Amino acid sequence: MKIVIAPDSFKESLTAVEACTAVAAGVRDILPDAEIIEIPMADGGEGTVGVFARALDLEQHTTAVTGPLGDPVEAHWGSDSATAVVELAEAAGIHLVAPADRDIWAADTRGVGELLNAALDTTPQALIIGLGGSVTTDGGLGLLAALGVIAVDTDGQPTGLRHAAGITGELDPRWDAVQVVIAGDVDYPLCGPTGAAAVFGPQKGATDSDIPELDKALNHWADLLADYTGTDSATIRDTPGAGAAGGVGAALLSVLHAEMRSGADLLLDLVDFRRQVADADLVLTGEGKIDAQTGHGKAPARVAEAAGQVPVVAFGGRVDAAAESLVPGTFTDTVGISDSASSLEENLADAGTNLRKAVAAWLAAQ
Repeated sequence: MKIVIAPDSFKESLTAVEACTAVAAGVRDILPDAEIIEIPMADGGEGTVGVFARALDLEQHTTAVTGPLGDPVEAHWGSDSATAVVELAEAAGIHLVAPADRDIWAADTRGVGELLNAALDTTPQALIIGLGGSVTTDGGLGLLAALGVIAVDTDGQPTGLRHAAGITGELDPRWDAVQVVIAGDVDYPLCGPTGAAAVFGPQKGATDSDIPELDKALNHWADLLADYTGTDSATIRDTPGAGAAGGVGAALLSVLHAEMRSGADLLLDLVDFRRQVADADLVLTGEGKIDAQTGHGKAPARVAEAAGQVPVVAFGGRVDAAAESLVPGTFTDTVGISDSASSLEENLADAGTNLRKAVAAWLAAQ
């Protein structure tokens, strides 16, 4: 029996590589003679650099940059002579800020722009930037400021999203020679009921009263980006993926003329996943939470699509009731791995063991 193992990371508990190891152990507990192929996944969020560096054999670097609330953080990225890979979550990730400290108006993406500058100094032909797992909703304003494209208030002074009245400055001309590719994990627009503020704002510290004000600010930011780039503001607002990472997608698409790709699809192409899965009997995937958002470009759903007719089972730290809509259209089955008798902290600490047990139990029941 040939089983392909292709999970994303389990946020705050397992990297994609660690998840592969746990799933493989669960398979061997029941099917010791199975042929196992391990393909760690990433869709643009936390862990993207490590997974892409493995797939492309990149040299890994560490750069000190400005964190989401102004404190310095050590951010990892990868490159070779042709390609650089940068991950937004390394500089502005939600894991960098404790829930009690999350501030939707203060957190920004300046450190991500600083990472891009470091990558630009390696003169890449292509730069892949993973968008996902952010604690920010600044529309990419901080990122652009680090690149020299600065939001100003009515007095012409640098400002944040809430008080932005115009955009000034220019990009380094070296960007003209770089193909920028967004490895995104969602396809939401910038604004509206499925936009960056409404869908992701609450987990980043936005209150119910913040969300309409934040959405209004992002709408205005789209107008400013349109004026600066000479493009259509409606396109900036509505393009699928423009709302990725709190609106960073909109800034990269309009100012850096980036190409939007599903991060998972990009990686699946790089590792020739469809060839590897063609003669498989089963695919096992997963991520920290399987819910309705999983179907919007998340790695497990992309794995299932690429697997074609091969059965795919998705394991999640949590499986939301809405995930039922993904069976059988996307997955053969979805399986929660958490122990209901344990606390969240205990389940996070025991995620590897729980994942191994859940895989073994599912296989034994077949």
